[in-house]
Order: sequence, then structure tokens, then C-alpha cells
Amino acid sequence: AATTGSSITINRCPIDFLELELLKLEKMGFKYKTLKRYKARNGLTNLVDIQTFPSKLEALEEKIHAMHPGINMDNLPFFVPVATHAKGQTLIHDWSYENRAIYYVELNKLGADIILADPHRVYINGPTKLKATEIICPPALRAAAIILIAMLAASGKSVLRNVYSINRGYEDLATRLNKLGARIKILRSF
Repeated sequence: AATTGSSITINRCPIDFLELELLKLEKMGFKYKTLKRYKARNGLTNLVDIQTFPSKLEALEEKIHAMHPGINMDNLPFFVPVATHAKGQTLIHDWSYENRAIYYVELNKLGADIILADPHRVYINGPTKLKATEIICPPALRAAAIILIAMLAASGKSVLRNVYSINRGYEDLATRLNKLGARIKILRSF
């Protein structure tokens, strides 16, 4: 929603595991509202429904990086496409996975302005207008997912090839995104 400027409602968000991510997004100017708080069926996990709104984003002055406690290392890559729409320069430091940041520069094929500082850090200059292109999916799940997200924000029709890693990691993602207004068509080849 932050990358595409969409207004959607996200149900059953485990808020205790998203507070810092939402705080960073809020500091970037992301507008959202918590609609409802409740417990999961297990009686322990705190859930919320969140409504998002189109927002004008600003780059954070501080770097965005994973920590424990802090931003979950699996959530960190999703700040990359968000930062392509934020005014200013964002530093993302992905120290936890060797060479994962290298995949982030794939978004440059869509028109992003991402500079690879080293195998763990990227600088993202924004905002940039993303445009359609064709990309072969990297084998890394989060890197593949952020390319898909950036493609959803790009104008025109993009093609993402070899989506095995996305299908393995996110069950029926295309159908769920299409219910939110995306227009994703999966072509099968044998």
C-alpha cells in the first residue's frame, strides 16, 4: 500500500510484531488508521485491522536496518520499494544476509535510482516514477517479492519470469493481490 499509494484494509495484523515497521513508515509520512484491536484465536496474539491511505513519503534521516528487537529482518527488504517513492535519500543496511542487497538494484530496471554501496548497503534516491519492464526473478524470496511490488507501482505492463520463489513462499499471492485491485496474470509454461 505504501509503495502503490493504495487505500486498502489489512485484516488480522499481528501488531506486536509490526510496531517498529509502522513507526518508521509513519515517520516517512505513511498514513494509516488502526480500525479494530482483538485477540487471535489462540487468545495470546494481539491483532489489528489497519486501513491505509495514499501518502506523500519522505526519506528518513536515519538508516533503516534490521535489529532484534526492532525491524524484522524479513520485513526489511519491503522498505526498498517504499523508499523509491520517498522524497530524498534513504539508506538501507541489510547486514544480516550476505549479498542480499545486491538484488535490490534490480529495481533500477524499473527506473528506480538505487546505488549499491557494498553487499549490505544501498542508497535509494526518490521519488522515482517506476516504469514497466521485464525481469527474471532472483532465487531469493524477499528480493523477488519486492520486484513484484515495485512492478505493481510501475506504469504499464511488466513481466516477471521464473516466479518459483514467490509461489513457494506466498500461497496464491496473485489471486490475493488481484482481489485488492492488481491485474496479475500467471502464464504457465511446461
